[in-house]
Amino acid sequence: MKVLVADPISKDGIEMVRRVADVDIKPNLSEKELVSIIGNYDALIVRSQTQVTAPVILAANKLVIIGRAGVGVDNIDIEAATEKGIVVVNAPTGNTVSAAEHTIALMLALSRHIPQANNSLKACQWKRSEFIGTQVKDKVLGIIGLGNIGSEVAQRAAGLEMKIMAYDPFVSEERAQQLHAEMVSLEKLYREADFITLHAPLTDATHNIIGKNQLATMKPNARIINTARGGLIDEEALLEALNEGCIAGAAIDVFREEPCTENILFSSDKVIVTPHLGASTVEAQSLAATEVAKQIVDVFSGRSARYAVNAPFISAEAMNIIGPYLKVARQIGQLVSYLGEGQMRKISITYQGEIANYNTNVLKAIVLGGLLDRLSEERVNLVNANKVASHRGIKVVEEKEATCENFPNLISLKVDTSEGCISAAGTILRGESHIVRVNDFWIDIVPTGGYFLFSDHIDRPGLIGEVGRITGEADINVSHMHLSRSKPRGPAIMIMALDEPLSEKERQKILQIPDVHNAKLVKL
Repeated sequence: MKVLVADPISKDGIEMVRRVADVDIKPNLSEKELVSIIGNYDALIVRSQTQVTAPVILAANKLVIIGRAGVGVDNIDIEAATEKGIVVVNAPTGNTVSAAEHTIALMLALSRHIPQANNSLKACQWKRSEFIGTQVKDKVLGIIGLGNIGSEVAQRAAGLEMKIMAYDPFVSEERAQQLHAEMVSLEKLYREADFITLHAPLTDATHNIIGKNQLATMKPNARIINTARGGLIDEEALLEALNEGCIAGAAIDVFREEPCTENILFSSDKVIVTPHLGASTVEAQSLAATEVAKQIVDVFSGRSARYAVNAPFISAEAMNIIGPYLKVARQIGQLVSYLGEGQMRKISITYQGEIANYNTNVLKAIVLGGLLDRLSEERVNLVNANKVASHRGIKVVEEKEATCENFPNLISLKVDTSEGCISAAGTILRGESHIVRVNDFWIDIVPTGGYFLFSDHIDRPGLIGEVGRITGEADINVSHMHLSRSKPRGPAIMIMALDEPLSEKERQKILQIPDVHNAKLVKL
C-alpha cells in the first residue's frame, strides 16, 4: 500500500502509517501535479492547504481513503469522493483544546491591546494611557456554535467568571446549563454580547453570518473573534464597522483565501490577526495526525474508520432496500433544520414499511447528519451518531412499523424543541426522493438541489397572488408550486420552487402580508 502526505503533519502520524504502508511526503503540490501522481496511491493525507478537488479524485483510481488531519473538510470534494467510493475521514477531537485556548488568548489580547502595546514599546514608545483595556470578568461572551470547540471555550470562559450566551439550535437547554450558558437567538446574542466568538462550519447557512446588518445591531464596545472559518464574516462590512466605531475590535485567525498575506483587515489597528494558528500546537498536531493515521491503518486492515465524514458503510444485502432511502433521510433532516426554531429536546424517527425490517442505524445517522450539517462542525456517522446526540443533551427515539398505509416505505422525523415541534416525512416514488408531509400537511415535492420557499399562512383569496407579485418584482422565477390546507380558509402551507434564492428583503416583504405566519427559504 502507498500513502501520499501532501501537507506537513506530525511525525507521530507518519511513523504509525509507515508500519503498514510506504509513505511519500510531497507538500505544496499544485492541482495539476497532484492529478498527475495521485493514481499511484491508496491513501492521501492532507491538512487545510491542499485542495482535493473533483479532478484530483477522478484521477485517483487506487485511492480508498482520504485523511484530513484536522476538523474541517472544506478543502475536500466530499460528494466526488463518495461517488467514487472513497472514504473521507477527519480528526474531530485532536485540535479541540488548542483551538479553544487560542480563542481565549485572542479574546484576552483584544481586551488588553496586547499586540499593539508590544509593538509600541518595541518602537521605543512608553504610551500606557493609549492602551487602557477592559477586564473580561462579568462581560457577556456570545458563542455561535456550541459543539466540541465551542463547549471548551464556554468552560474556560466560565472559569474567567464571564456570562455566557450561546446560539446553536442543535444543543439542548440542559446541555447548555451544564456549560453555564444561556441559549438565545442570534439577534439577542448580537445585541447583548461584549465578545462574540464563532465556532461553526462554513455552509450556505453560515456564510457571512456576521455581515453589515448584524454588525449594526452590536454594542459599540463589542469585539469579535473568529478561529473557525474564513467566510463566516463579511470582511468588508467588518472593516467598515471598525472604522466607523460601530464595534471596538476583532481578532481573526482565518480568512476567505489562505494562505493570506494581504487583506483589507490588516490596515486596521483595531484588528489582531494570526495565520490560522488555532490548531498549531505540538499537542494538537500530534493528536490530529495520529487520529487520522489510526483510521488509515484500520481501513487498510479491513476495519471501519471511526470518523468517516461521508456515507457510513452499508452491507451489500441491505443496500438494495435501504440504499435508496439514504438521500431521503438526509433531506428530511435538512428540511427540519431549516424549518425548526428553538433548542432541540427530542428527536423521533419512525420507519414504516419494508425498511423497518432492517438495521436502521445508518438511516438514523444520516437523519442526524442532515439536522446538524448546516450549523455544526461535528460530522455524524454510524459510529458516533448516538454519542453526538447524547453529548448535546438530545434524546433520540426510533420506532418501526412493518406496514405503511400510503407508501411502500416512509421515513418520518419529528423534532421537539423549546418553541414547539416540527415534522417531515419522505419516501421514494418512481425512483426519486419525495417529501410527502410537513407537520400535519400532506404534500408532494421533489427536492432538486434548488431553493424552496415554505410559507405557513391562512388560506384566503388573493394571498398567493400577493406572494407571486413579490417574487415577480424581484425577477425570481417560480418553477412550480404546491399548496396544502386543513380546510377552506383554515391553516395552510405553500411551497414554491424557486430558480434563484429569495433575498432577506423580499422574505420580509412576504412576512408583512396579512395572514402569513412564517416564510422560510430552504435549500434541498
